[in-house]
Parts: sequence; structure tokens; C-alpha cells
Amino acid sequence: MLKQDLRRTALARRLALPETEVAHRSTALWPQLLAGFPVAQWRGLHLFLPIARQHEPDTWPLIRRLWAEYPALRLAVPVVQPDGRTLRHYALTPETPLTPNRWGIPEPAADAPEVAPEMLDAVLVPLLAFDKTGHRVGYGKGFYDHFLAQCRPDALRIGVSLEPPVPRIADAWAGDVRLHACLTPGRMWRFEQ
Repeated sequence: MLKQDLRRTALARRLALPETEVAHRSTALWPQLLAGFPVAQWRGLHLFLPIARQHEPDTWPLIRRLWAEYPALRLAVPVVQPDGRTLRHYALTPETPLTPNRWGIPEPAADAPEVAPEMLDAVLVPLLAFDKTGHRVGYGKGFYDHFLAQCRPDALRIGVSLEPPVPRIADAWAGDVRLHACLTPGRMWRFEQ
């Protein structure tokens, strides 16, 4: 399938899920992350705060667990910039005040400590669909392609999906930033780079 078609069908499928199913599937994601990666060795992890109305995977249970079990791990979240095309990244702590932006995404205030992309050991990547080679489809704005290109080459790119992969994204191209792995409720997928 083409990205445009995948974007439409994947979002429609996700929006059709009852909230209880989104919560159930989200809960099944995080044990795989904690068992499958050396989280205790990471210094910086970038993750996203879910857009509830889009039925995105709920990262809050993971965030609370990381705060409790890995206090030395610095968490960072994105903030869409006024240009509407780029992201900046800010520290997320239990004390960080959050305000919803125009899309309903909770964001830290601009006076929160900024986190440079090169400080991150791993990035949890939101997506709508992914394929069996690690290509992904997001909302189509290019935020994460630009951001992931700024990260260190050894920073892990880990997708987060409530659905299994599609066989192939037909219009993926060499400039797309591929995932190293993708978490799904049923299993973790790893991809050769």
C-alpha cells in the first residue's frame, strides 16, 4: 500500500478501537521495551505524550514506571514549534507542568530544560503503520524524519504501534529514516539496518 492509503486506513482502524482496547493494547507494549532493551544503561529517552482523541498508545504508565524505577534516566518529550514544521525537546519530570497545544498534545512550558537530540540514547516513535523492513508511516508532517536525522547514529529508533506490520510500504524511499525496532502488543519487531 501507499503511505497516503495506509495513513487513512490505519488511523480509521485505530479510531474504531474502544478506549478500553487502546488501554489494554498500550499496557502490553511496555514490558517488551523494558525486557528487550538496556533501559538501565540509557541516559536519555525521548518519548511522546499521547493524543487521546487519536487513540495513540498511552505512554503514561511507562513514564510513571520509568520515573519510579530509573530515576537517573532523563526523559524528553517534543514540543511543536511556532513554524508548525519543527520540534524542540524538553525534559519531562514529575514536576513538569503540561499544557495542551492546538492539537491537544500535552507539552511542557517553554521554560522547561531543553534536551538536545544528541543526548538521547533511544527515541520512541509514534506512528500509524509500519512494515516488515522498519519503514513507517506517521501523520505526514515530517516532524520525526527531521528530528531523527538530528539524533546520534547509534540512538535507537523504536516505533510504537497498536497494530502488527503491513507487509510492505510501496512508496518508502531511501531517505526515509527506518526504525531499529517496533513494539506491538503481540511482539517486538527488530529490523536489520
